[in-house]
Amino acid sequence: MERVRDVSELPKAHLHLHFTGSMRPTTLLELADKYGVRLPDALTSGEPPKLRATDERGWFRFQRLYDAARSCLREPEDIQRLVREAAEEDLKDGSGWLEIQVDPTSYAPRLGGLLPALEIILDAVETAIRETGLGMRVLVAANRMKHPLEARTLARLAVRYQDRGVVGFGLSNDERRGMARDFDRAFAIARDGGLLSAPHGGELTGPSSVRDCLDDLHATRIGHGVRAAEDPRLLRRLADRGVTCEVCPASNVALGVYEKPEDVPLRTLFEAGVPMALGADDPLLFGSRLAAQYEIARHHHGFTDEELAELARQSVRGSAAPQDVQAALLSGVDDWLSGPAA
Repeated sequence: MERVRDVSELPKAHLHLHFTGSMRPTTLLELADKYGVRLPDALTSGEPPKLRATDERGWFRFQRLYDAARSCLREPEDIQRLVREAAEEDLKDGSGWLEIQVDPTSYAPRLGGLLPALEIILDAVETAIRETGLGMRVLVAANRMKHPLEARTLARLAVRYQDRGVVGFGLSNDERRGMARDFDRAFAIARDGGLLSAPHGGELTGPSSVRDCLDDLHATRIGHGVRAAEDPRLLRRLADRGVTCEVCPASNVALGVYEKPEDVPLRTLFEAGVPMALGADDPLLFGSRLAAQYEIARHHHGFTDEELAELARQSVRGSAAPQDVQAALLSGVDDWLSGPAA
């Protein structure tokens, strides 16, 4: 049997992790008990919920579970705990840099408004950096189910807080709803303010949604992007432009985008030269964190240690980490690869 290295010790960057979805299941249960929240059975069974989001009903159920979990985050101390624990989990998985994605409007009602909510989140990130040593920044994400004017407000807010750790602007939720071009003004505000553009696309809908992200939102990264594998010309375009796809294999299978882990087109994207950053998306709901995504690449797609190291390098290069942080992580990847296999 081939000797392999421990992927949890491979230095990497984590670029696709949603805020509430990063929560530990045990923390969710404790917070629900603290506030007397009755959670759906799917969140209390001790097993990842059975999900399928390829139809509207399935997506609604996924969102309902996410919203139920988010309802347990009510006080600044809950936010502090979530962020610190997300950082601790990432460090265990070899991450040296985390960009966590959040729509602060979703937390505003319980945290005193939009501005206080974002400031509480950014304070929590600053504290987690100090306490854990993990490099960490924030992507502010608009919700494509809401009016584009709300996205513009968020984009202005994101730019305003750039010096507090906001590095990018995203667009999440069901990509079958709302056209990308409806949000072009919001993304122009974010880009003009110096933020990277990282909308979701190419998950629940096909290659056209990835093209829309490139053409209308001038994406520098694509959240997911796996459906680009269905269009060789689009793959060449992503590769030529160096647009990083934030690929989340376990999420893709849990939501029914692909039937089995080996169906996720990791090898297709990799061999086409499309940069990838493997991500956990929502570990709370999908049951696996960052290192597990690299294990999927190894066990279901035959990625060698050398190829896994290249995936880690791509995640670092696709990040908003400062050059010195990137250099240190890339050096760490080389050290991992030159070290002994287990």
